[in-house]
Amino acid sequence: MTAHNPALNRRLRRRMAIVSTVAAGGLLLAACGGDGMEGMDHGSGSSASATSAPTAGDNPASGAFNDTDVMFAQMMIPHHEQALEMAGLADGRASDAGVKTLVADIEKAQDPEIRTLKSWLKAWGKPESAEESTPGMDHGSGGMDHGSGMSGMMSEADMKKLQAAKGTEFDRMFAEMMIEHHEGAITMAEDEQKNGRNATAKKLAADVVKAQSAEVDKFEKILDRL
Repeated sequence: MTAHNPALNRRLRRRMAIVSTVAAGGLLLAACGGDGMEGMDHGSGSSASATSAPTAGDNPASGAFNDTDVMFAQMMIPHHEQALEMAGLADGRASDAGVKTLVADIEKAQDPEIRTLKSWLKAWGKPESAEESTPGMDHGSGGMDHGSGMSGMMSEADMKKLQAAKGTEFDRMFAEMMIEHHEGAITMAEDEQKNGRNATAKKLAADVVKAQSAEVDKFEKILDRL
């Protein structure tokens, strides 16, 4: 990132807020770990039960998994889906060649990852939605609300503003929003790398950190010249 101190400060504040939200989400799932999270590995030495972990030939993320692995998949699905929704708005609105290239990169990478994440949850016997894993919890007023800022998610108002923009205004707004969105994904992926157990899930998390960090740098450079 180039040396614009106000932008750096904003980025650091966003990062701290995202870390706090992901931590809150982890505590919520931990509190619900004994209710609706059957078959999960909560210990440090035992594997997930055979009923929830299919054989290697059936499951692309075979092997032991824990709460963090499930939460990572469940949270990253709506996160990627919103990124694709944002990318879809670029058609007919974006004017910058660099933005258009990154839009294509996002669409190419994140759609297959959504399918992969869904296949893991199905194989693990877990729902695609975190809300379904913790029935009775009020996710609409806390950190687990996927639609109101959790882990870099854009609000409905943000999406409407982006939809109404065009040309350079759209390019700038898209870059700013996608930086925040990517930073949320990076934070979730870093948490998976640190606290997850499934090797395949941790590998995808590492890929997310690498790819989206590079895209953040590119978006920052675009903002510098717009």
